[in-house]
Amino acid sequence: MQVLSNARNLARVLGSRTILFNSNQRYLSSLIQSPSSSLQCQLHSDASSGINGSCYYPMPLHSIYPMISRTFFSTEAGTVNSNPTEAVKELYDDMLQSVNVKRTMPPNASLWSMIGNCKNREDIKLLFDVLQNLRRFRLSNLRIHSNFNCNLCQQVAKTCARVGAIDFGKKALWLHNVYGLTPSVASAHHLLLYAKAHNDAKLMVEVMRLLKRNNLPLQAGTADIVFSICYNSNDWELISKYSKRFMKAGVKLRQTTFDTWMEFAIRRGDTESLWNIEKLRSESMKRHSLTTGFACAKGLLLERKPEDAAALIQALNETLSDGRKRSITVEVEKLVNEWPSEVLKHQKEEDKKVLAASLKSDIPTMVASLLNIGLARDVKLEDLTKDEILS
Repeated sequence: MQVLSNARNLARVLGSRTILFNSNQRYLSSLIQSPSSSLQCQLHSDASSGINGSCYYPMPLHSIYPMISRTFFSTEAGTVNSNPTEAVKELYDDMLQSVNVKRTMPPNASLWSMIGNCKNREDIKLLFDVLQNLRRFRLSNLRIHSNFNCNLCQQVAKTCARVGAIDFGKKALWLHNVYGLTPSVASAHHLLLYAKAHNDAKLMVEVMRLLKRNNLPLQAGTADIVFSICYNSNDWELISKYSKRFMKAGVKLRQTTFDTWMEFAIRRGDTESLWNIEKLRSESMKRHSLTTGFACAKGLLLERKPEDAAALIQALNETLSDGRKRSITVEVEKLVNEWPSEVLKHQKEEDKKVLAASLKSDIPTMVASLLNIGLARDVKLEDLTKDEILS
């Protein structure tokens, strides 16, 4: 009797599990609509969406069907600040409900609203999970093979930078990704601007590497940001490396980029690099900016040509409007008070004394020439002799 009772109990347990398994099987089969075992996603040219090129994403059957993500409902304990914001979580739930239960594409406004409401890393996690679910739904149900348009992808990258989720932002630069994102150099600029704001040269190098790996074309704006990061990091080798890359890519540099590059060169007292850069600049633009003009004037001072430096400053003054002529005096004051000590810091110990003596002699000569033509009247040379480095 005891054996018979145990057998009955076992049958009931197995029966209940079979019912549960069959129920789950029916639920999963309801999600599957295509017998295909893989899909290929081909990006095509679309003027309205900003999509260019072709890429293929071979995917197994189980990976293309929308399913409620389990990633964000794990049992791992999180910190107080790791929870998603209420607005983002609500939008996340609504969009997954739409694609997984209602089998309809949610309104575009919902996704844009979610992007705009992201405030922390957990919000970004939910955003990327939604993007992956939407991409799957577009492929399997709507047969839309193109990625999301560039504007949306740029906003995703911008939002990642805004909340500091840079690792997610870098995912937006991959040509082959599971989120339907269309990588672009404009998206990369948001990460580079984050690197600039945080003086993070390491991040800049990582972003530049991603641009290269994913064949994203460099632009003048890219150079502008990269050069400024190198300048702020005081990394001449890095700016030299990337300048060659931009030149090889045929990027036409902006005036502001030449400003940064030439100012960096003359701050180091590197006249050879300065004149090479000046040659490149003169090939693409006729007039000097205030910064490049004074960089060249400082280069002439380093070559013991104070009169030529004064003549260059005079010519630069003539190109400025009356409202900007005051800037000449300001720049001369910086040349007298700030630049000598800065350039001497970058010299070899055995060369500092000779250079200090020449600057102490040639800068007053240049200023005297400027005074003869009515410029730099408010410049005080006493600060030059008071400088301990030149003493």
